[in-house]
Parts: sequence; C-alpha cells; structure tokens
Amino acid sequence: MTAFARRARASAGRMHPELSLVSYTLLGHLEERGGCRATDLAVHYALDKSTVSRQVAALERAGLVERRLDPEDHRVQVLHLTDAGRRILAQVTESRRTAFRERLADWPEEDLVRFAAYLERYNAWPEGASGQG
Repeated sequence: MTAFARRARASAGRMHPELSLVSYTLLGHLEERGGCRATDLAVHYALDKSTVSRQVAALERAGLVERRLDPEDHRVQVLHLTDAGRRILAQVTESRRTAFRERLADWPEEDLVRFAAYLERYNAWPEGASGQG
C-alpha cells in the first residue's frame, strides 16, 4: 500500500504540474458533490482545516475553484469547480485512465476480474470505520 500511495503521489505531478494528488482528490470531490464547503472537505478527508484552506487557496489562485454564496444561507461560501477546473480534472482523469489501461493491458481476463472484485471490496469499507481490532 505504501508503494501504491507513493506512485500515486508521484504520478499526480507528471499528469499536471499544478495538481497535487490532494488537489486532484479535492477537485474530484467537488465535481462529484456539485460543490461543498471547505469545512466539509476537511471533515470528509479527515484533514486539518488549515491544510484544506491552503489547498483551496492554491486551487483558487490557479483559477480551478471559485467560492459562491450558498443560496439558502448567504453567510456560507460553497466551493465550486470553474470551467478550467473541470477541464483540467477531465484531462488528469483521462491521463490516469490511459495509464491504468497501459499498465493492465497484458493482464489475463481472470486476473482483471479478481483485481476489480478486490478493489470493490476494499472501497466498500464503511466511511469512518477505524480498521482497529
């Protein structure tokens, strides 16, 4: 798992110089949710608010994320992808898919099916589960 995480971090910079693995993950979450508050990102990813704040500020400076007032509560700012953010996220996602296809191209069908089943099982772990004991 450590090697997998190390590879993922290294590949993020190669796919887009402005996008760290954390940034890519945050953009993906914003796209999936249709926007959310920075505090929601911090809670979801169990990150410190200051870490999320720095990441969001960098994404804003790069023109990939913008803040909008929540229509139901004008005291709250909601983060949304900009058009540029959507484009870059799509480019990075396609680059990752291409890399996965290349890496798995010579795997036998039965190995791919088994690997997919293991990933589904791994990803089904309940959010917030401790994994302890």
